[in-house]
Amino acid sequence: MFQFLKKLWSSSPEKIARNIEETDPMKKFLIVGLGNIGSEYENTRHNIGFKILDFFAKKEAVKFQTDKLGDVATYKFKGRTFMLLKPSTYMNLSGKAIRYWMTKEKIPIDNILIITDDLNLEFGTIRVKMKGSDGGHNGLKSTQEQLMTTKYPRFRFGISSEFGKGRQVNYVLGEWNTEENDKLSERLEKSAELIKSFGTAGISNTMNNFNGK
Repeated sequence: MFQFLKKLWSSSPEKIARNIEETDPMKKFLIVGLGNIGSEYENTRHNIGFKILDFFAKKEAVKFQTDKLGDVATYKFKGRTFMLLKPSTYMNLSGKAIRYWMTKEKIPIDNILIITDDLNLEFGTIRVKMKGSDGGHNGLKSTQEQLMTTKYPRFRFGISSEFGKGRQVNYVLGEWNTEENDKLSERLEKSAELIKSFGTAGISNTMNNFNGK
């Protein structure tokens, strides 16, 4: 610690600010969109995590680069660093990529946000929680197994459950219908605002301002 402070004091003000930011894990966030890789899954309901991050990256003019266990982009805003991750492990092994990038970037569990689809919520409904069960979602199940806890922030995006008996898989892996597509743009915009809020205003304020909106 003494050597770090000595080095810090001998630096320029600009370098001091940069060093503090780079060594402060509380200012770094891992935003994970769950989904499956491959063009056949691109516009499916199950891939809403990927879709939200793609929208966010395009809006903020950042690009994804293929890296270990996923595609990664970095966005900086108000002194915070947002690492956007789209795992390439397929949904069932999402937790492996999440744990790798959390460890590599030294990001605390409270600073991760997992974005996923939710059959139990009406289409477009937003629900942010600090903890919870996997709810039968394979991506969250893998995350729970790898992190060995259910206490991590997650952002559930409602896809509703408008399917007949025995048709759940086809529905989840099916593409958005015309009505849903018409409403997605506004929902994606709201989701992008939520991501920024999570990193700058904290999860409690984000829950109050976005849940059910």
